[in-house]
Amino acid sequence: MTKISDHKNTVRPKPVEKPLKKKRSFRAFSMLNQKVNVGGSLHSIVDGSFLTRDNLTTQVPFILFLTLMAIFYIANSYNAEKTMIEISKTKRELEELRYEYITTKSALMYHSKQSEVANKLKNTGVKESVVPPVKIHVKE
Repeated sequence: MTKISDHKNTVRPKPVEKPLKKKRSFRAFSMLNQKVNVGGSLHSIVDGSFLTRDNLTTQVPFILFLTLMAIFYIANSYNAEKTMIEISKTKRELEELRYEYITTKSALMYHSKQSEVANKLKNTGVKESVVPPVKIHVKE
């Protein structure tokens, strides 16, 4: 069994730091970061400094373009919704007309049956012919 007092406190040697690997970056991205300061742009948007007079005058065409695109997007959505409503109404109207056509056709078929025509003409005095029709030949 070891006692606590038997252990000596010693200073550990500092670990050797490995040199940091240089992050590999593509030339295109580094050039882009140099030309467009992404962090600065985001920072200027967050703190509102992009709205200063100097910067605002250069950004006006882009802001107008975005506004115009937003208006076109809203108008297109409204137009698409309106078209969908018209299609729905037309489908309903077509179904109603189809049902009306079927009903009218069945009523016509019923009323044009020989027995129905005979029953309707019974009161007028017109009777069915029992002699079959004869073809008339005209000589020229």
